[in-house]
Amino acid sequence: MRFGCEQCGAEAPKWVGRCAECGEWGTVVEVPAELLEAATIRPAGLVELERRGASHSPGNQAATPTPLAEVEPVAASRRSTGVGELDRVLSGGLVPGSVTLLGGEPGVGKSTLLLQALVAMAKAGARVLLVAAEESAAQVRLRAERLGDLPESLLVLSETSMPYVLAHAAQVAPDVLVVDSIQTVHDPDAPGVPGSVTQVRDSTHALVRFAKDQGTAVLLVGHVTKDGTIAGPRVLEHVVDTVLHFEGERNGALRLLRALKHRFGRTDEIGLFEMTASGLGEVEDASAMLLADRLPGACGSVVVPMLEGSRPLLVEVQALVAVTNAPVPRRQAQAFDNGRLAMLTAVLGKRGGVPVGMLDLYASVVGGVRLADTGADLGVILATASSLYDRPFSSSWVALGEVGLGGEVRAVPRVAQRLAEAARIGFAGAIVPQSTPAVDGIDLVRVVDVQEALDAARLSELDRCYGKSEPGLQLV
Repeated sequence: MRFGCEQCGAEAPKWVGRCAECGEWGTVVEVPAELLEAATIRPAGLVELERRGASHSPGNQAATPTPLAEVEPVAASRRSTGVGELDRVLSGGLVPGSVTLLGGEPGVGKSTLLLQALVAMAKAGARVLLVAAEESAAQVRLRAERLGDLPESLLVLSETSMPYVLAHAAQVAPDVLVVDSIQTVHDPDAPGVPGSVTQVRDSTHALVRFAKDQGTAVLLVGHVTKDGTIAGPRVLEHVVDTVLHFEGERNGALRLLRALKHRFGRTDEIGLFEMTASGLGEVEDASAMLLADRLPGACGSVVVPMLEGSRPLLVEVQALVAVTNAPVPRRQAQAFDNGRLAMLTAVLGKRGGVPVGMLDLYASVVGGVRLADTGADLGVILATASSLYDRPFSSSWVALGEVGLGGEVRAVPRVAQRLAEAARIGFAGAIVPQSTPAVDGIDLVRVVDVQEALDAARLSELDRCYGKSEPGLQLV
């Protein structure tokens, strides 16, 4: 017997509590030497499935090298899911033979999204099979009541045994197979309990082999851990072709779908949904929805045109500066990078002369959108100065630009598309970098650095009325 890590496959000379390669605890197990090949563990459950022929690919022995130029692409054969926002994230739809993993917090709407897609594809003529490993068929039928008429080609199977799932799938030969969820199906002949690292990995390998052999598009629902990552072995995300993450506040209406990995398209697109009484509805005008509850004239609020994939969005960035008695002031960001907030605060103090060094600073992106676009730097700086001086930034203007350590305001990609979206919503002007070209329908104030931006926004000098909101505050 030898020892190896179930998480990364690294071999160990003896049993240890923590793997030296991946750092995971409790993943080193005793494995028969014949199952350990090339320093990578071959799961016992997968070996058993191969012995029974469940994951054997008949075309492997006859495969020969083929010129890549002669291989017929599969892009033209993408199958639309019938859900526009899901198709956007998938770059057009599902590729036959692909395996997609969908993760997200409990209750965010993963099962509802896939059920809506299955209904739409079945109505379009596809043969689809839903393996409900967490619910009975009657419970699935109850959830589907709000989706309208159900087509005959939508089949449901309440089963948790992986050999039976594969057997039924081979018999039905569906165009699309959904397993909800991968953590609840298991092979009774393989070691481990349902949801364990070995069971999840073996089940995924078996489904991947089935998808490649039969040309079936497979979608797997995955649970997430406390830190938001998909539960199970890390190799799970490497095995599948696409990893999607569905996120949003459980008590809120907005839902965002992102592609963390996609072998058949781009990963910077997002899909926007709204939870309604009849299921998940697609958001047609995302910018208007995100700004619907904005309070014009509020101090510490600036609208920023951001870019998610090919889609421009207008989001509201808020900042709050407060007095602190702590020796070290706080820098806390929500839906925004904490490290970048600390850097922008230092630039604002050093290059803009705004004294925020010994004050608490909180920054937030409203609406549930996570802001990773550096084009929001200028908006964060102006929102911070607006909160500090208790002077509102113009509610009919937006701010756009990346800020460097020298205080310079730099250009961002596709600025014309961003500003055109701002003009469509009704904004009159924008503070932008010096190199920004003119855009129809919106006035531009071009600035070179942070100091010029503060001057243009009239946020560069102390407002004597600030004491009304923070009595006794002394700025040095």
